[in-house]
Amino acid sequence: VDKSGQTYFTWEIYSEMSNKKDYDNLFKLVVIGDTGVGKSCILLRFADDTFTDNHISTIGVDFRFRTVKMDKKVIKLQIWDTAGQERFRTITSAYYRGADGIIMVYDVTSEDSFNHINDWFVEVNRYASESTCKLLVGNKIDKPGKVISTERAKEFADKLGIPFIETSAVESINVEEAFMRITRDLIGSKGGDAASSSSPSMDSGRQAAKRLSAAMPTDEKKTSRGWC
Repeated sequence: VDKSGQTYFTWEIYSEMSNKKDYDNLFKLVVIGDTGVGKSCILLRFADDTFTDNHISTIGVDFRFRTVKMDKKVIKLQIWDTAGQERFRTITSAYYRGADGIIMVYDVTSEDSFNHINDWFVEVNRYASESTCKLLVGNKIDKPGKVISTERAKEFADKLGIPFIETSAVESINVEEAFMRITRDLIGSKGGDAASSSSPSMDSGRQAAKRLSAAMPTDEKKTSRGWC
């Protein structure tokens, strides 16, 4: 965002785009959930180890890369941060295709965001592969006014048949652990066959983001302040 308030989509160029492959496996992760649950903050904390309480709601999609080492393997994670607004569902649903892992995030102080996980789960099952690993994340545990108990969320995750963890991007609690958990699950389920390429979805995502940015009126680009 520049001083005029105009939002621009930037796409970083990484060495993995060259012919030389500097990793053993590439996993595409998609982070979903309602607007305001802290998806972007979680991503920034994990990818860049940064946090800001001045953030702009994601418009369409954004992504980051991070390389980690696990089980003597070099794993490159391509992590997509999707908009939680209903109006962007058509755009963001395309990112489920080819996803290796889905991270569903809710705000532990928001009953609505927790209840909406059911809707997100249905959408994931509609568009993503059956082999896609999933993780439920309860964010903002540092924030006062928690209404979704750990026990309730754990019971819900058990019914869905997926793992669960609580996090705080503000205090950097369990963010690393959340991504390591789903990465470990992916290594266990996909093994050495997961060196997939996400280039097709990346290219289509860039085009979708450009179309979305060009069509977005200025009043949609609002800055909000709060916990992540």
